[in-house]
Amino acid sequence: MRSLYTRVLLVTIYAIAISSFLGFYCSNLYYNWDIKKHYDEKLYRIAEDIRSYVQQYPETLSDYLDSAASMGYQIYLLGSEGSESLHGGDFKAFDLSADAKASVLGGGEYHGVAESENHFFKISYFDNRLSNTVGLPVMAAGETYALFMRSDTRLNFQELEIFFSLMFALTVLLSIPYFLLSTRYLVEPITRLTEATKRIASGNFDISLPTMRKDEIGQLASHYEKMARKLESSDRAKREFVANVSHEIQSPLASIQGFADSLLEENLPADDIRRYASIIGQESRQLAELSRQLLLLSSLENASEVVNKRSFALQPQLRRSLQLLEWQLSEKEIAVHMRVPASLLVVGDEVLLMQVWSNLLSNAVKHIPEGRSIEIVAAKEHGFCSVAISDTGDGIDDESLPFIFDRFFRGDQARQRGEGSTGLGLSIVRRIVLLHGGTIEVESKVGEGTTFRVRIPNE
Repeated sequence: MRSLYTRVLLVTIYAIAISSFLGFYCSNLYYNWDIKKHYDEKLYRIAEDIRSYVQQYPETLSDYLDSAASMGYQIYLLGSEGSESLHGGDFKAFDLSADAKASVLGGGEYHGVAESENHFFKISYFDNRLSNTVGLPVMAAGETYALFMRSDTRLNFQELEIFFSLMFALTVLLSIPYFLLSTRYLVEPITRLTEATKRIASGNFDISLPTMRKDEIGQLASHYEKMARKLESSDRAKREFVANVSHEIQSPLASIQGFADSLLEENLPADDIRRYASIIGQESRQLAELSRQLLLLSSLENASEVVNKRSFALQPQLRRSLQLLEWQLSEKEIAVHMRVPASLLVVGDEVLLMQVWSNLLSNAVKHIPEGRSIEIVAAKEHGFCSVAISDTGDGIDDESLPFIFDRFFRGDQARQRGEGSTGLGLSIVRRIVLLHGGTIEVESKVGEGTTFRVRIPNE
């Protein structure tokens, strides 16, 4: 299997070769289409100048043609009597037809450069054939001649040929190490990404990538590092979740097992039997509540398409939530002040939002001392239904405030477990609010109280 390094190198060389071929093909196509006829016209004008001079000074015919040939031309002179003379470099092929020769001797013109056959893989400009010339009749010393000429490309381009050959050879030789280095520069970050992928797959999220680059590879590396951090955070959260669930289940199970074993003792007093049975029942209910909330949280994680939204009045739902807590409110003598307009409507899943208000109000009742108060204020704000639930409890300290929505988080572990708290209520509340496209915020000051503010889109 070819490596990416080899593939990039081969693709680069292939692209250069193809582009060079296409460049040559298009240039040659343009030469045959346009330049060739202009070159033919230029040669013919020079031949006319030579004819004009020779006809004016016929005695200098041979010497003048030699002089013109030394300036970079190949000249073939054919006399009407059959004489032939060559001035300048020799032709590779004397393939001029007899008809063309006779035509020029008869006073016609020959435009072999413009009329030459198109070869798209060969430049006809360099084709050293007698047919690739221009021809015209010349009168000198009472005799008619046919003069054919073309540029001597070997003489004109000999130095340039060496120059371009050397330039091409050096370009190839110097480009090879450049291709190797540049390809390695391109492929190295991909190789590092591959190694990082293997490390992530093995559970090692501590990776370092070239994020300082400003190109697409740098952006990919930056996003890759962010992904690794999120995967690490998710993996850590899963491990903590499993550990927390195991801990939450282990504690009541240990209590149930211990007190169940105690009930098997003989001659156990009736009061102890009732107390042990009561504790077993309490711990069983705690396990049942934990199981119910775990199932609810799990279902909410994939419930983005199961939210049945409809418009309904908010005030009656809040009153029902308070009615469920009526005996706890009375027992702790907590006053409730509610300012919710009867006409205020909220758009959402009625069952899920009932869970939100019930959890928030239940937390408020559990966590504030006796004789305090709870205030519920709701209003319509810029397309949102805003509900604020405030209490006058002891508040939440600054260290705990950022973590209150985390699963299984409890500010006071021992006290809240004894009160039947699972530490999942606020996680469930936040998930329900997010499913509705809303937000939930909390403000708290130690000694003054806590306010939860929920905003649900009214559309």
